[in-house]
Amino acid sequence: MKAVVYKNKNQVAVEEVENPRIEHPSDAVVRVTSAGICGSDLHMYDGRTDISSGTVFGHEIMGVIDDVGQAVVSLKKGDRVVLPFNISCGFCFNCIRGYTNACLTTNPEKPSAAYGYAGMGPYRGGQAEYVRVPFADFNATKLPGEAGDAFEDDFLLLSDVFPTGYHATELAQVGPGKTVAIFGAGPVGLLAAHSAIIKGASEVYVVDRSEERLAIAEKIGAFPVNFEDGSPAEQIITMRKNNKMLVESFKPGEEKMMGVMCGIDAVGYQAHSIKQPDKEDPLSVINELAKVVNFTGHIGIVGVYMPQDPGAVSEQVKKGIYALPFGLIFDKGITIGTGQTPVKKYIEQLKHLIIAGKAKPGMIVSQHTAIEDAPRAYTMFDFRGIGDGEEYTKVIINP
Repeated sequence: MKAVVYKNKNQVAVEEVENPRIEHPSDAVVRVTSAGICGSDLHMYDGRTDISSGTVFGHEIMGVIDDVGQAVVSLKKGDRVVLPFNISCGFCFNCIRGYTNACLTTNPEKPSAAYGYAGMGPYRGGQAEYVRVPFADFNATKLPGEAGDAFEDDFLLLSDVFPTGYHATELAQVGPGKTVAIFGAGPVGLLAAHSAIIKGASEVYVVDRSEERLAIAEKIGAFPVNFEDGSPAEQIITMRKNNKMLVESFKPGEEKMMGVMCGIDAVGYQAHSIKQPDKEDPLSVINELAKVVNFTGHIGIVGVYMPQDPGAVSEQVKKGIYALPFGLIFDKGITIGTGQTPVKKYIEQLKHLIIAGKAKPGMIVSQHTAIEDAPRAYTMFDFRGIGDGEEYTKVIINP
């Protein structure tokens, strides 16, 4: 079968690899109809992890069941499914408490497993024509409809970016009437904005420097903030101060809360400097969030931070050590939630929001590509919205 294979830094290729097969009675094999290129795939693509040459990429996967093992009871050949990117057993100490992002069974090296990702177990990815699904009854979510229908893009995004965007709002404690600042207008940041609005947030600000991506954020219902125009924290505070209705509603002292109550980092360790946008500054988002989030507010971090980063800007950051503005965070009493998304926790509810027409995550999809054209799609997506030519916000491979 054809698959997208990592070769070297900034290089993937489409190669013929062996078809997957049933290796355990609880396995299934899925014929892939859609597979997303994720922003976190770019960390590997950019040579910022210890990914091995020859690894099949892809953890955003949906398709049709092609074969099932003898122990699979809830799925059959021909069923349409989407796969949470977390591979989990469903029965270990962490899984039964809902932390399928930290399964203790599926990765021999550490808690947490996924398809086609560095350090996340021995599983091949799904940017391929077929993929093996361990513990299929637990790890495949059944879908209505048929492959290629009007819901194809929406349902695919249940594999990762929609639940991750929603998880960010949970970590940041977004709720009705809350004010939210989201850093990053990539797929996760945009769907965090979509999730915040679904949950009833009163004001949502999205920070980026890609005008195309900020236009999508505005279409979703958020206020766009371009960090090339200056400190995003200061821009947001100024925008709120200029809201006459808001200011008139304050009681004495409440003018001290001109920031937001909820902040989200949807960028991670490859963030760029506010003052020098063409240079990396892995602390830029955290520093701005500490400024803009109010006393007693909340921060949710779903942007990836790695324990080791060989391409980092300093020796400390190469070891995963970041100098956080902890004094300001402590002084403000800000709570911080972090970590990988337990997709299984949210996928059924979000699926029903899509079916009911209350959520439309597929609106962020910018391109579909044949698997043969995946190398070019990686090159274009790696610009992250900055550069000449067509904007690649969210790319889907259709094998």
